[in-house]
Amino acid sequence: MAAKKKTAKSSGRGRTQKTSPEPMDMLHTELAEIYSAENQLMKAAPRLSKAVENETLREMLDRRVEQAEQLIEDIDGIFEEMGHSMPRKKNVAAEGLLRDALQHVQEIQRGPALDATLIGAVQKLEHYCIAAWGTTRAFAQAMGEETTVEVMERVLEEGKEMDEQMTELAESEVNPAMMEAGEEEMEEEEEAPRRRGGRRGGDEARA
Repeated sequence: MAAKKKTAKSSGRGRTQKTSPEPMDMLHTELAEIYSAENQLMKAAPRLSKAVENETLREMLDRRVEQAEQLIEDIDGIFEEMGHSMPRKKNVAAEGLLRDALQHVQEIQRGPALDATLIGAVQKLEHYCIAAWGTTRAFAQAMGEETTVEVMERVLEEGKEMDEQMTELAESEVNPAMMEAGEEEMEEEEEAPRRRGGRRGGDEARA
C-alpha cells in the first residue's frame, strides 16, 4: 500500500500547498525522472549520431542508447518488483539539455567543431544523469532496496567510464581536428583577397 503524503498547512491564500513526501515516494520520483531522461535520450540520439563525423563518437552514442534501453527495462522491473505503478514525470532538466544539443546540430556545420560541441553537450547530460543515479542509489541504500542499488551502481560505473572516454576522445582527436580545421579556414580567408587581387591584375594586363 502506498504511503500517504503529509500535507503542510497553507501559509496563505493562493499559495501552492507544500507536501512532505514519504521516502519511498521520493525514490519513486527519482526513478521516474531517470526513466523519462533515458526515453528522451533514446529519441534524440539518432539525430545526434547521424550528425557527428567522428566514428568513435558515433559508436559511443550508439552504446549509450543500448545502456538507456537496458536501464529503462531495469526500472520497469524495479517498479514491478515493488508492486507500485510508476509516477508520470517529465524530466525537464534532461529535456533542456537535449534541446541544446539538437540546437547545435541545427546551427553548426558538420565536422570537428560540431563533434567537439556535441561531446560537451552529451557530457553535460551524462553529468546530470550521474548525479541523478547517485542520488537514487543513496535513497535506495537507505531503504534497503538492493535491486535498485545494484542497477544504479552499474549505470554509475558505465556513465563515469563513458564520460572519461569522451574526454579522452576530445583531447586526443576531436579538439586537435577542430583547431586544425579552424587554422585552415583562417588561411583560406587570408588567401582569398590575394587571389582576387591576382585575378584583377591579370585582367588589367590583358585589357
